[in-house]
Amino acid sequence: MSSINLKAVEKWFGAVQVIKGVDLSIEEGEFVIFVGPSGCGKSTLLRMIAGLEETSRGQIMIGDRDATAEPPSKRGLAMVFQSYALYPHMSVRDNVGFPLKSAGLPKAEIDEKVSEAARVLKLDDYLDRRPKDLSGGQRQRVAIGRSIVRDPTAFLFDEPLSNLDAALRVEMRYEIAKLHQTLKSTMIYVTHDQVEAMTLADRIVVLEFGKIAQVGSPRELYERPANLFVAQFIGSPRMNVIPATAAPNVEVPSNAVSFGIRPEHITLTEAGSGQIQGTVDVLEYLGADTFVIMSCGDAGQITVRLGGTASCKPGDKAGLAFGKADTHMFDADGLAIR
Repeated sequence: MSSINLKAVEKWFGAVQVIKGVDLSIEEGEFVIFVGPSGCGKSTLLRMIAGLEETSRGQIMIGDRDATAEPPSKRGLAMVFQSYALYPHMSVRDNVGFPLKSAGLPKAEIDEKVSEAARVLKLDDYLDRRPKDLSGGQRQRVAIGRSIVRDPTAFLFDEPLSNLDAALRVEMRYEIAKLHQTLKSTMIYVTHDQVEAMTLADRIVVLEFGKIAQVGSPRELYERPANLFVAQFIGSPRMNVIPATAAPNVEVPSNAVSFGIRPEHITLTEAGSGQIQGTVDVLEYLGADTFVIMSCGDAGQITVRLGGTASCKPGDKAGLAFGKADTHMFDADGLAIR
């Protein structure tokens, strides 16, 4: 295990700067997730840490060692990719042990490490199978096992669940969470799925156009977003953002140009009451929840999250009520007003 520190790191592809002076400290044993929309630089930043992309400027420290110029093989990191990249002609046992065999370790030591990785990942019953005989989730566990046996200083995951179906994604989220609890290793994980980030991370790093928009625990980012970008990226459905002038019944600071309210913090009341008036446009029934999309004039379209037994229907008029403590105020630059 080791800490990882990025100091003013930049990445340029010709005249295009994709990583713009990132400073970040990742503690030993911490599970940190990079999130952001496509093109924000999260995978590039991970590959820079791995040594698969050259760092144009700045410094990457692994523990107390400057690893900026080191090749990937010298950094002591293990990377799990979106693609399983398993050898189809090899058994699970041989796939997991391949890095150790390539390093020339004795067979007895390889067998011991493979058995321990299989135990941790619940692959004991599959060691003699080939990849074609496994499910997608089992193949990803084999790919993770191949990383575990190397006893890395940190694990790097590049969207490892994106090839799995919805049910397997949930299952593998659990497996990765349990793996971190068991190994207590430093892990850096890239995803565009904020649900994965919220459920797995000790801290989330939200990236926007190659810069860090905010770093914090899932709860910090949900309850105290630093700006409009983070406010609308974290949370599902995303936060409603309403122009301050469109809600005269809402008390806002003089420098606020908009405010946000999360769908789960709004209740529907009788028409004429509440802070904003609207008409039910669309209902999205999801079982435990119903998302009610309201048309609210100058306030725009507002999503309300209700229990699954919501009784309203399209065309109904209603008031939208919410507490002052649940509103988030933003200035003209999109920064949160505290």
